[in-house]
Amino acid sequence: MNTAMHPRPRSKTQHARTPTLLLVDDDRPLVEATRDWLQHQGYRILTARNLQETRQRLSQTSIDLLLSDLRLDEGCGLEILRAAREMQPGCCRLAMTGYASAELQVRALEAGASQVLQKPLDDHFLIAAIEAMLREQQLADRDRRITEALDQRIESVIQKPVGWFGSGAKMQEIFGLLERVADSTASILITGEPGTGKSKLARYIHQRSARQAGPFVELACGAIPEALLESELFGHAAGAFTGAMHAKIGKFQYAQGGSLFLDEIATASMAMQVRLLRVLQEKAFEAVGSNQTMVADARMIFATNENLEQAVASGRFRQDLYYRIHVVAIELPPLRERLEDLRELADGFLMRSCQEFGRHVEGFSQGAYQAMLDYSWPGNVRELENAIQRAVLVCLNRQIQSDDLAKLVRKPTAINRIHKELQSGSDSSSAQGWSENYKDLDEALSGPERAILLGALDAHGWNRHATAQRLGINRTTLYKKMKRLGIDNRS
Repeated sequence: MNTAMHPRPRSKTQHARTPTLLLVDDDRPLVEATRDWLQHQGYRILTARNLQETRQRLSQTSIDLLLSDLRLDEGCGLEILRAAREMQPGCCRLAMTGYASAELQVRALEAGASQVLQKPLDDHFLIAAIEAMLREQQLADRDRRITEALDQRIESVIQKPVGWFGSGAKMQEIFGLLERVADSTASILITGEPGTGKSKLARYIHQRSARQAGPFVELACGAIPEALLESELFGHAAGAFTGAMHAKIGKFQYAQGGSLFLDEIATASMAMQVRLLRVLQEKAFEAVGSNQTMVADARMIFATNENLEQAVASGRFRQDLYYRIHVVAIELPPLRERLEDLRELADGFLMRSCQEFGRHVEGFSQGAYQAMLDYSWPGNVRELENAIQRAVLVCLNRQIQSDDLAKLVRKPTAINRIHKELQSGSDSSSAQGWSENYKDLDEALSGPERAILLGALDAHGWNRHATAQRLGINRTTLYKKMKRLGIDNRS
């Protein structure tokens, strides 16, 4: 190295601390001259002559940059690079040699060197190389810190959404299963009554998977007219049908690299079921009116509040598609079957509602808790959330009283009475009478359910949109329930 040149000041790229360099060479005069010059440039310099001394320095001190000759008397230049990479993988590694054959340079890079410098070293070139390597290290450290911070924030955001599900035994069992399957590519089927949180659970699965950086695309099959559902899912080419003036990208394309959540899958037509089956089997699809085959790279999550096994038995749902989407099945229990979560859920909704509406309510009276426990919650967690939001707005006391809750919550429903009757072992004659009067549970529940729907429809002037909102279900579900229960008009 030409040490006769005047030293120049360090670049403006300064470290928060003085960088430590380890200089390894068996040429003692050169080492001393280089050490003195680099110290004058503002670096802290350690030296070593061989592999043994290098390992000792690496075990004792954190090194920012290693500068090592490749041709040492003991022939250990490559071993020194490997030792530095193994013992301190975060340090920069520069090699130098006066015999820079192509083969030696390749071997040095394979051993861990980021760059091989040719001796004799030019001052300006050496400083530029060191500064560039340290700057790169700074940027890599900063990116790592940012990534770790973001990972921590993401982790805090996507923790188990117990605020909507609770942390009772049944939900813990479900989350335990999800932890095992969330990162796989297997299709997942989520079942449960309206308002149990199927959509929220689907998003949680996406956030816990390796596809969390990709898009989460959601489509409610029952909310799209059958004639448009195919185009919504697969897209269409320009001119594919009347009115298709431009090409349209479908949900499958939007979900590439992420997850596609299809809610109300039981409402899909037979033709749509055939197309979905092909996507699941072949991972390929075509847009409507196009011959171009595209790869389907989306994790599939399905949901329904219907019994798909019964739909298969009745011929409304393809058995082969059922098996394809039923790889991992998760059933969200209704709120009335996990009342151990109710207090936790109610307290959480109360806190969020107070924050949202700027109100100060300290909690619930014991009577309010009991009223919520006595109610069957046909709208499940969504209905509970809506009831507490309303209670926060109308509450005039420090605590929510039973009178502050909706009129429906204050009185047990027929469904809840039947449920308690069946759970009680003290009145066997009543249970026997129930079993004689009804063929199955669906028939037993149809009467109270019909009464609830009729009452809600009357209360809202038969406005189906308002009725569905009050019950915590979507309009499609309301229409299907009305049809099943024979509620076709105001009579």
